[in-house]
Amino acid sequence: MIERYTKPEMKKIWSDENRFQKMLDVEIFAAEAMAKAGSIPKKSLEIIKKKASIDVNEINEIEKTVKHDVIAFVSAVVKGIGEDGRFLHLGLTSSDVLDTATGAQMRESVLLLISEIKKLLPVTVKLAKKHKMTPVMGRTHGVHAEPMTFGLKAASWYCEIKRCLERLYFALENVSYGAISGAVGTFAHLDPKIEIYVCKKMHLKPEPVSTQIIPRDRHSMYLSMLAHTGASLERIAVEIRHLQRTEVAEVEEPFTKGQKGSSAMPHKRNPIISENICGLARLLRGYSMTALENIALWHERDISHSSTERIMLPDASIVLHYMILRMQYLLSGLNVYPENMQANLNKTKDAFFSGTVLLSLVDKGMSRESAYAAAQEAAFYARENKISFEQACIRNETIKKHLSEREIKRDCDIKTQFKNIDHIFKKIF
Repeated sequence: MIERYTKPEMKKIWSDENRFQKMLDVEIFAAEAMAKAGSIPKKSLEIIKKKASIDVNEINEIEKTVKHDVIAFVSAVVKGIGEDGRFLHLGLTSSDVLDTATGAQMRESVLLLISEIKKLLPVTVKLAKKHKMTPVMGRTHGVHAEPMTFGLKAASWYCEIKRCLERLYFALENVSYGAISGAVGTFAHLDPKIEIYVCKKMHLKPEPVSTQIIPRDRHSMYLSMLAHTGASLERIAVEIRHLQRTEVAEVEEPFTKGQKGSSAMPHKRNPIISENICGLARLLRGYSMTALENIALWHERDISHSSTERIMLPDASIVLHYMILRMQYLLSGLNVYPENMQANLNKTKDAFFSGTVLLSLVDKGMSRESAYAAAQEAAFYARENKISFEQACIRNETIKKHLSEREIKRDCDIKTQFKNIDHIFKKIF
């Protein structure tokens, strides 16, 4: 991933240095297990642990000749160890090292994502509670529907982020696996206890049945959970983009001193953070699709998944990490304009109370069809004559036959729309 979207914490996890170090950890832990079992001399183990080191440049240089990254890695490490290096990589196949190391990297990655997405929870809680009763127009199909509160929008974001957190914990459980089982997963040249030992040291669990590799449904699930989280962040970002439109102007992204919105139009303050998040979410969905295609490999393995994973696993992790950090900044500095929310509510001339009047008419004995027709007639009359819906109802002969002015006034009170907001908040918090 380009530096623009790469933050140091995630970059370190997916760096070549960390990848090769994880591979070296696997090799050394395997040697430790073999030494404990008496398969290799303990003295040789001590020399291996003392001399084994990583030189990324040397590994890359060797790979130019051997055309195999794990062979290049082992060759470079063994070269630095000397004669006792012959006890390294005994009975292991390349994927034992690669997949177990990658499992450890994915585990580190998802732990970082979990720690960062947790920080979104108090931010959304603060917004929800501060604006618990701040009236805002609810919209369906982009058109005014009925009033709600901005706090309820934020509460919805909070709940979705909590679900994202649950999915990431599921991903953590799903990817925390390693395998030291040999060329086709039969332990033909390995004691299964070695796998148990190595995985425990790497904070992983042994894959129940590995072929030569860990089944790729695990990697696909990881990338799918990242895509799910990205889509949830996108939902919040899309809402903010809509609410920041000039014609709406109910919220606005933070805009810092010296920031500029357009090279040609100095007045512009664009929702660039939200747009950025929306664009990156598309990348994550693309990676998820490719990961699904990687599940079906030939027999015990082929290499068609490898090239894509070298790109997808680091990039998707880096992208989501960046998106979460951007969302933290966006929501913590979000400007909320209740006065504009009220102005937009006023544009509908309180016609959004039509549903309440409809129900009151039905309660008075009218058929639903007749009540709907009367309420709609009043709503359209209010719109065409630029009067309030309450006034239109009072002038409507059908409605007046069933509802008194006091009852109409009651039905056109916005407080009636919010009587169960406390109930929703008690469920959540």
